[in-house]
This record gives sequence, C-alpha cells and structure tokens, in this order.
Amino acid sequence: MRPILHVISGLRTGGAETMLVALCRSLQARGLPQHVVSLTRGGENAEALAAAGVTVHVLAPGGLAGAAASLLSLSRLIRRLRPAVIQGWLYHGDLFAALAHRLAGAPRRSLLAWGWRNSDIDHARYGRLLRIGRALSGWPGLVVSNSQAGADFHCGLGYRPRRLAVIPNGIDTVRFRPDTAARAVIRAELGIPEDAVVVIHAARLDPMKDHGAVLAAAALVPQLRFVLAGAGTETLAQPPNAIALGRRDDLPRLYAAADIVLSTSAFGEGFSNALAEGMAAGLVPVATRVGDAALILSGSGRLVPPGDPAAVASALADFGALAPIARRETGLAARARIVRAFGIDAMAAGFLEAWTQAGASLDPAADRSR
Repeated sequence: MRPILHVISGLRTGGAETMLVALCRSLQARGLPQHVVSLTRGGENAEALAAAGVTVHVLAPGGLAGAAASLLSLSRLIRRLRPAVIQGWLYHGDLFAALAHRLAGAPRRSLLAWGWRNSDIDHARYGRLLRIGRALSGWPGLVVSNSQAGADFHCGLGYRPRRLAVIPNGIDTVRFRPDTAARAVIRAELGIPEDAVVVIHAARLDPMKDHGAVLAAAALVPQLRFVLAGAGTETLAQPPNAIALGRRDDLPRLYAAADIVLSTSAFGEGFSNALAEGMAAGLVPVATRVGDAALILSGSGRLVPPGDPAAVASALADFGALAPIARRETGLAARARIVRAFGIDAMAAGFLEAWTQAGASLDPAADRSR
C-alpha cells in the first residue's frame, strides 16, 4: 500500500495531535504505512506515534532561512515517498504541505489535503494565516474539517475548497470509559470525598477555553468540587472548591473520578475532544454552544451560552442536585451517544472514503495500471 504523509505544526498534547495519533494507529493497523512530519521538536505524541510503528520526521524550521530549508526537505521527502496523500493538520501544517507539494512539482499521484480544526478563530491572533489560507484554498484537492461549524466559518471567510468533507473526531471508547477503581484512587490522591460531586474541565490555558468562566461558575456553586487539568492551569487563582493540576497525561483516570464534564469554550472550538472524551467516560456534559457542541451532545446534558458563568453554574447545580443513580444514568446515556456516533474506526473510514473520492490511489498496483 502507498504511504500517507501527514504534516502538522507539532506533536504536543492537544486535540488535533491526539486525533492524528488515533488516525495513524487505525490506518497503520489496516496496512497503510503512515509518516508524520512535525514542524517543531519534541512533544509527547511523538513517542506514541513511534510506538505504533509510525515514522516521524522532524523539520523544526527557524526563521525564513530555516523555513526555506524545511520546505526543501519536505519536498524531497514527498518525491522519495511518493505518498498517496499529503494530509495537512492545522494552519501551519496545511501551509507547509501545500508549498512543499508545489515545490515537489505538484505530483498528481499525491493528493494534497488540508485539515481544518477550528471554528470562529481569533482574527487578532490568526488573521495573517487565515488570509494566506484563503488565498491558497483552491490548491488542495480536498479539505477535511472536523466540524460543520469549522467548515461554515472558513467558507464564510471566502475559502473556496474544491472538495470538502466533514469528518468528526474519533474517540477511543475503550480508553475513555467508566472506571470505578480509578475513581477511588484518584479521589484519594486529590483528597476529594467519595460522595462529592466533581466537575472536570480539561483544557490548556488559552483565551478560547475561557477559564475565567469556569472559575466564576465555581464560585457560584460552592457545593460542587472542580478539577482543572491542562497546561498552564496551575498558575490560576482558584476558589476553595477548585484544584488546578496543570498538564496531565492520565486524563482517562481523571475523567473516571468526576461526575460532570464541562466545556466553556468562548470561540474557536470545532469539535471538542475533551467534551466527547468525558462523555465516553460516562460523565454528564455541560458545554457552551460553540462549534459542534450541539451535535456532540445531541440532547444529552445541557448547552449554555458562551461567556455566561451564571448559566454554567445553573446547569451544574441542576445536575449536581440529581440523585447519584440518576446522574449516573444520564452520564451512561451520554457515553452511549459517543460510542454510537464517534468511534475511531468511523473516523478512519471517513478519511479513507474522502481521500478515495477525491482521487487518491492507495493501491500501488491499481495506480500503475492507470
């Protein structure tokens, strides 16, 4: 089988990076060789990819000269591997994939595909990249968006993809599941009583995640306990009923210790991995109506307006007041929603179908017969 080449800005802990690892694992298991180009060094997911047998190439451009050298190296890699698909991830990955594809002679045998992972992104921070992406949006033969909200946002900005596919993120529902043993252990480690109702918010410290709303809501519902996990959260001033853990690599265990999963994104979120992972772990979801949160919940839990801590607190208080068995049944219904609609195999099948329909030839024998 011909290889797939992915290009991504880096391999740190994050939603896009997690989905890349899951997709590569699934496709590698199907006999499709996977190669990943990272534009920065390090990152926890580099080891996860290597453990799955995925070849990781690190370019790490620095400055204009470094960027030019990295583009040349990437174009040479494209010529050498002759991949069936060159799949970009995130804006920098998309841009480098497109330019290197052109520098390699824009080979028709290698489908150029982009990946949109955001919706309603902050123009002040990403305006330049958005403008460049809009100008080049006719280059790729396919654009994959992980949310309909993200697709609508980019098209509303004037992006004009030749072919567009919406493929929701895939969640590992074996890794993220209810776990009574982990629940007891983590609660003991964190000093949380067995009968406490725990809300978990898993997100790096970033304006789009709106940690201010989390902390403000926590102050309004002192009867609930809050656990914040994500890089930078350890720097936050927390109310007495909250604990911030910083970056954690044991999210499945943390989710298992909670009762409610909270997403307070104010903008920019396409498909929230944290929300779907928490639901897969059997937690009751509360989320702001941003990106595809409504699609993910599909009637489970509660949707609230972004930037409204009082609405967040009200939803959390309602679920916190439920009898434990009723809360657990609500969480298990949320898990069933994720298992049914957002498994990893479904995501992988979606990518394969989208690539094939866009003209990618994965079988080298079939490609030679053309």
